[in-house]
Amino acid sequence: MGTKVDLDPIMEALVATSALEDLERVTVQLRDTLGIDHIVYHWVDSAGEQYGAATYSETWIARYAEHNYLRIDPVILGCFQRFHPVDWKRLDWSSKAAKAFLKDALEHGVGNQGFSIPIRGPHGQFALFTANHTCDDAAWAEFTESYGRDLILLAHYFNRKALELEANRQPEMSRALSPREVDAMTLLALGYSRAQVAHSLSISEHTLRVYIESARFKLGALNTTHAIATAMSRGLIVV
Repeated sequence: MGTKVDLDPIMEALVATSALEDLERVTVQLRDTLGIDHIVYHWVDSAGEQYGAATYSETWIARYAEHNYLRIDPVILGCFQRFHPVDWKRLDWSSKAAKAFLKDALEHGVGNQGFSIPIRGPHGQFALFTANHTCDDAAWAEFTESYGRDLILLAHYFNRKALELEANRQPEMSRALSPREVDAMTLLALGYSRAQVAHSLSISEHTLRVYIESARFKLGALNTTHAIATAMSRGLIVV
């Protein structure tokens, strides 16, 4: 994490990859080049299936899956709500579940600092690219200032390559949303509460739930926030 290094060889290695297993090798190469603890590319498709290329230990990867941490991980949940890179310190770690998750992660070698880049691909695909390290806030701020733009570019190269190599994992195109579903998702995207949306559309909250769940299913989304993000990324709603 000292003098800034040339990342062009990493880009060249990504271009040359011909199998998903090669992405694992590139994550190791990138981690070692940057001199940090971990690099992680984590893909969640519309069906909830996961794919990862990571330098985390096999023990932690297995434990993450065993405890279904995907459902409570503040990094996953926080990045669903954002379109820009996220420093882990800005996420909500206040809940009991999040604190327990963080303690477990630290004990398994996950660093105390993280910089995650949300990526939204075709047909509702969602991915995260993360740089992770153990250091103080000042050192991490210097690192992200130096490499933030490079990491964003690399994140999208990783995702593009993963889509090329595993095309059959791409979720199917969703069915079109109904006008009422579009109205409901648009108002939610604008920050309206469910009660406010129901009032604006002159429907009950029960009926609103039906519209939301129908839209979520059509979009192949894991939750309402993911559905909104997917609808926005496809231009189905404009806010």
